[in-house]
Amino acid sequence: MPGRDTVLLAAETRPAGGAALGEVVLATGLGALLTAVLLALVLAHRTRRSTLLVRVGDRLGRTTGAPGWVALPTVLTTVSLLTALLGMLWDIALHIGVGRDEGPLANPAHYLILFGLFGVFAGGVLACAMPLDERPGPAAVRFFRGWDVPIGGILLTAAGFYALLGFPLDDVWHRMFGQDVTLWGPTHLMLIGGAGLSIVGLLVLEQEGHGGLSSDGDRKAGRTARFLRQASAMGGLLLGMSVFQGEFDFDVPQFRLVLEPFMIAGAAGIALVAARMFMGRGGALAATVFFLVVRGSIALVVGPGLGEITPTFPLYLGSAIAVELVAIALPPARRPLLFGAVAGVAIGTVGHATEAAWTHVVQELSWGSDILVEGTLMALAGGVAGALLGALLASGLRRRLPRPAVARGVLLACLAVLAGAVANGLVATVPDDVEATFTIDEVTAEPRTAHVGVRLDPAGFVDDPAWVQITAWQGQGLVVTPLERVGEGEYRTTEPVPLHGTWKTLLRVHDGRVLTAFPVYLPQDDAIPADEIPAEDGMTRSAIPEIDILQRELKDSGGGLWLVSNLVVLACTLALVAALAWGVGRHARRGAAVQPPPGAPVRRAAEVTTAGAVRR
Repeated sequence: MPGRDTVLLAAETRPAGGAALGEVVLATGLGALLTAVLLALVLAHRTRRSTLLVRVGDRLGRTTGAPGWVALPTVLTTVSLLTALLGMLWDIALHIGVGRDEGPLANPAHYLILFGLFGVFAGGVLACAMPLDERPGPAAVRFFRGWDVPIGGILLTAAGFYALLGFPLDDVWHRMFGQDVTLWGPTHLMLIGGAGLSIVGLLVLEQEGHGGLSSDGDRKAGRTARFLRQASAMGGLLLGMSVFQGEFDFDVPQFRLVLEPFMIAGAAGIALVAARMFMGRGGALAATVFFLVVRGSIALVVGPGLGEITPTFPLYLGSAIAVELVAIALPPARRPLLFGAVAGVAIGTVGHATEAAWTHVVQELSWGSDILVEGTLMALAGGVAGALLGALLASGLRRRLPRPAVARGVLLACLAVLAGAVANGLVATVPDDVEATFTIDEVTAEPRTAHVGVRLDPAGFVDDPAWVQITAWQGQGLVVTPLERVGEGEYRTTEPVPLHGTWKTLLRVHDGRVLTAFPVYLPQDDAIPADEIPAEDGMTRSAIPEIDILQRELKDSGGGLWLVSNLVVLACTLALVAALAWGVGRHARRGAAVQPPPGAPVRRAAEVTTAGAVRR
């Protein structure tokens, strides 16, 4: 068992605020160097002093069947997003198992995240810079005279910059508010939100590079290679929309369980409906297969490969099959919004049922009767809102958006529903008159582990709980053990739990809107500072908010600074969403003016642009 000095040393080498100034300088220098290299490449290309980008792009274009200015940014962004996703899941596993970093550059996963996010940003910049002597599609934006940039490149650059900006802001956030050890920290949401939404830019860029496409919602104009590219793009969108439920994937959620079915249904609605409408028959299934292959591979790398906690992931197959069946009965090309709404209902019911069964296979904290009604309603809200957004996205990519008033109305209504559902999921209560008395039956003394018994007072405090369990984390591992009920208000562990070293061990209770915790053992932490809370036989603890333990390092913000900071991040996020909506709308409206009729030969972007110029 580690001695007291070892525990204190571990705590002292993991700062509870921002990084050491030396690491800040080093990280800033690294970012500046990468940016300088990127700008030098762009300058050399635009002044025609180098043909490197042209040669690489053309080679990739011959392989992928896309123009070089589409192929190179797409390949770079795809590889970068997969790198960042691996880094994110590895980083979550490290924080759950170990706790705070000794410093941002001491965490190897941060390098993957940093390089991955920079790669996304670089992909957008290259997409904007590479087209020479042509207008890359009718929606292109005039940057300078003689330099038109594709709208997909603009969207990709904006999303990549937003995600990349979250990296330095994360350190500022921790200096102000301490270590909010949750995936849903505002700057963390910037990182994952920007990366996930960058796929929208990639999809628009792909369309711009191929000029017009048949707009009947089927795959008549495509070939196998193109179908596979589109499947990877839509599967990537599903990956991006699925990272928000990462804490649930590791069985350490810090929010009510009803948020998990809501987020899964929302992700399925956006990505799978868009995939089916954009790709045609089999699109939803193809995107799901891509998702399962990537997430399954990363789970094997993070878990058995790196020796960290293995993440689980949603299945999505039930939702994909439901979407495909709805498309047979209600062809999406005829009434896309109606198809999206019906598909969303199918996702929120049939898809939700399959995911509920899947949680009993892969998760310790599975979905039970406690969330049956509210969880289904949340899944319906997420499924329908997400599916309508997916229908709008696919219609925009196919240049068949409904009239602006309808499109804007549906978009705003969906965002309002999603915001309302999130707010509902975040509402939790903590009882002020509940106590837990613990019995500690020691199993081993060095290191100390024990079976824990719990008696709740009042005994009828929980009725049909989502969980009554003990979580122990950040002690070089994770233990999540649901307790067995041995009497009225009495529970007991089925395996020993750690009560030593840097482990943080707590009893967690979730019943309806009640989400509360009771500390069992917490180590001394001088960096916060916080005293040790020892585990003693017969001790009685009062119910407190879970965040007081799970985010023990948070500082008291005071003065409304926390609220203002969150509102700033929210405003930036809404600005990014607005930019994406503008970009998809511009692509659809301006491209529709030069769209060839169904069945006409598909032409490249340069040919379509020339035709449009002649008509003008």
